[in-house]
Amino acid sequence: MRSIWKGAISFGLVTIPVKLYSATEQRDVAFHQVHREDGGRIKYKRVCTVDGEEVPYSDIAKGFELPGGETVVLTDEDFADLPLTTSRRIDVLQFVEQAEVDPIYFAKSYYLEPDGQGAKPYVLLRDALESSGQVAIVKVALRQRESLATLRVREGVFVLETMLWPDEVRVPDFPFLEEDIEVRKQELTMATSLIESMEGEFDPSDYKDAYREALQAVIDAKIEGREITRPAEEGAEEPAADLLSALRASVEAAKKSRAGGGTSAKKPAARKTTAARKAATGRKPAAKAPAKPAEKKQPAAKRRSA
Repeated sequence: MRSIWKGAISFGLVTIPVKLYSATEQRDVAFHQVHREDGGRIKYKRVCTVDGEEVPYSDIAKGFELPGGETVVLTDEDFADLPLTTSRRIDVLQFVEQAEVDPIYFAKSYYLEPDGQGAKPYVLLRDALESSGQVAIVKVALRQRESLATLRVREGVFVLETMLWPDEVRVPDFPFLEEDIEVRKQELTMATSLIESMEGEFDPSDYKDAYREALQAVIDAKIEGREITRPAEEGAEEPAADLLSALRASVEAAKKSRAGGGTSAKKPAARKTTAARKAATGRKPAAKAPAKPAEKKQPAAKRRSA
């Protein structure tokens, strides 16, 4: 992997130099637009709509369009004057329970590696954070954009999860939420039974991108000059008479699938912490912070039937 950013975690008076790497990568099949007749690449020119002339990249600026159609032109100098206090820092703001952060806010994941002499403070903060069971809320600027983010531990490495700002998350204002939809007790019981029959331990390797594999097979066939055939489509199932019947049939199908060697339900394996890894290698684990007294849960508001 190649680092895409260098900076430091700022934790109180402690500074931990780090390198940042993209933690994920898209595996989509990439295409180019080409001329159907001869396969020639299609290229685009940057043409000004006012004079019709092609514009070199060095003469291109960013423009903000106003409601009336006018455009405000911003140059590189305008952006250079903007204050980005976290331009080379990951500022730790507070620590919270991981369950408090709704996953809808997460945007992209990055790995952090200690840089230079940062290994010891990196490991110290990593072990302390992992022992606490919490995540750090931080602020960071990447690609000229400041974001909130979380800092957590995964397999002994800090993972930085950039987040959307609250006003970037849409409100699900759907009409059905205002409707009084009645759900029968038998239907709810059967739906719960269906969920229980499909429980299991999540293993990402159990799943694959069937579309991408099929698309790659088509490309390979084109390369080899073989005849390309389309697999026969499966017949559509008859719709169930009602919701309860559909749920009952789904439960039976799930049980048959499991009995036939499908994904089996297993209790989730305990996550191996850094302390456990150290114990396995004979090293002393970091001291764990005393457990906080459990807070008394407030009764949840009674939800409308949906």
